[in-house]
Amino acid sequence: MAAIKKVQVTFDCAEPERVGRFWCEVLGYVPPSPPEGFATWDEYNASLPPEERGASFSCSDPTGVGSRLYFQRVPEGKVVKNRVHLDVRVGTGLVGDERVAALEAECARLVALGATRFQLLLADENNESCLVMQDVEGNEFCLD
Repeated sequence: MAAIKKVQVTFDCAEPERVGRFWCEVLGYVPPSPPEGFATWDEYNASLPPEERGASFSCSDPTGVGSRLYFQRVPEGKVVKNRVHLDVRVGTGLVGDERVAALEAECARLVALGATRFQLLLADENNESCLVMQDVEGNEFCLD
């Protein structure tokens, strides 16, 4: 059996483009070019039936290393904590106060983009510090 080498992370959300553009800013990702025959995504969306406009959005790592992210509109709202979440690795290799400072700096940048700070979890005997946050639609993620 062949090993799987790529995965896509899919977000269910109310506003795919809004959530997707937030994650583009967080990770430095970019959306794909519009489909052939369309100058912009707005032009493409305008060509769709009303119920399909803005139904999805995607973005990917411009270096090709990171996983593609896909955002799809769903009718139901978020009700409970995510069972899967992203960890944004901003403190790798840092410990103690230096790590917390890096987490706090990134937290401030992301709050300005519309994220919500939830909880700073300080290091213990098993884990280094991390900061729990929520994206623009309340999906949990961690800065670690």
